[in-house]
Amino acid sequence: MGKKLIALLLALVLVFALAACGAEQNDDSADKTVAEKVEEAAENPVDTSKVKEAADNGTLKIGVILVGDENEGYTYAHIEGIEEAKANLGLTNDQVIYKYSIPEDETCYDTAVDLAEQGCQMIFSNSFSHESYMVQAAEEYPDIIFLPATGNMAATCGLDNVVNYFTSIYQSRYVSGVVAGMKLAEMIENNELTDANYNDDGTIKIGYVGAYPYAEVVSGYTAFFLGVQSIVENVAMEVSYTSSWFDITAEAEAANTLMSRGCCIISQHADSTGAPSAVQAAQDAGSNVYCVGYNVDMLSVAPTAALTSAQNCWGVLYTNMIGTAMKGEDLAKNNTVGFNEDGVKISALGPSCAAGTAEKVAEVEAAIKNGSFNVFDTSTFTVGGETVDSYTNCYGFDGIETIWDGYFHESEIISAPLFELRIDGITELNNN
Repeated sequence: MGKKLIALLLALVLVFALAACGAEQNDDSADKTVAEKVEEAAENPVDTSKVKEAADNGTLKIGVILVGDENEGYTYAHIEGIEEAKANLGLTNDQVIYKYSIPEDETCYDTAVDLAEQGCQMIFSNSFSHESYMVQAAEEYPDIIFLPATGNMAATCGLDNVVNYFTSIYQSRYVSGVVAGMKLAEMIENNELTDANYNDDGTIKIGYVGAYPYAEVVSGYTAFFLGVQSIVENVAMEVSYTSSWFDITAEAEAANTLMSRGCCIISQHADSTGAPSAVQAAQDAGSNVYCVGYNVDMLSVAPTAALTSAQNCWGVLYTNMIGTAMKGEDLAKNNTVGFNEDGVKISALGPSCAAGTAEKVAEVEAAIKNGSFNVFDTSTFTVGGETVDSYTNCYGFDGIETIWDGYFHESEIISAPLFELRIDGITELNNN
């Protein structure tokens, strides 16, 4: 049995065990459908009166559990977000307790308990696989609010003190794909592509370095692909997984594999500079290849190869959630921000970007903001050659319709991504 399968089975055991714990708190929980639980969670926000009390009497403490440290782009972005919230809300350094490089195992539970015992009224974690351990701790400390980022259990676990949050990063992923598409169109116009960059069916090869085949990654790479395809229709994308959120070597190797297969643009949902650095090295060696990063501006490691990066603006969410709690106002169990709230963005355009890119980006961002365009418009993709007009099979949320009004409603049912459709034109090289 492969490690991924074992990990998945263990995760399922944890989910069902925690669901059972929730059932003990709410006797009728087992009789409710997932849809009913989600609806109930939306209608019953979290009580923050104890956070307000602590804020008013000067005893407020915030705990932050991080999967990495400042050397890892994703975690660094969260640290920046917390520091921004501290400044916005007038919090002092001793009111925030950071716990760095906490693995996605029982250590997370132990760390959450430690923070609870230190008097924290709100405890955040920033990794998807922290969530089950956070929920375990939340059951034992009902007066403390536990907030796992990117998770999906707040609406269904049956606990009144669990909150999920995530940005609508798929929006900036799409826009970063538009940036890549503009560059690809320029490369086509200038006859810069070679036979190696084309598949037998005439589609142009692009690549994507992904961490895991989770909905969070699938949603992101699909949005990026659709962004590219909105500019250059005849593209096909290969995805190579690293089985790690942060592994510089593995990410570089994945990028090198994709480039060796003829991919002329490489994007990523992985947290290091490994892929952009590899692309810059290939470009320096004479290859005509470019990259789109994630989390941080990659121009420092890929000054001519990097086009832009899709970025989360975590400070918006942290300021909103902590600020809401400090005022004693109800806190939603799922929280998300996108372009309209300045919760996502792309980094500064690199010097290699095609002419007209900034104008095109402004146009697309405006359409997303005013609602005239939706990233997962079902008229823009097919699955197995067919248009998808209904989807109710999202992992953990079976039975809930996710498509209506002609598009998949990402980050609306819960804050975390649910889009896991494998659309035509994208191939996963090593999803096993």
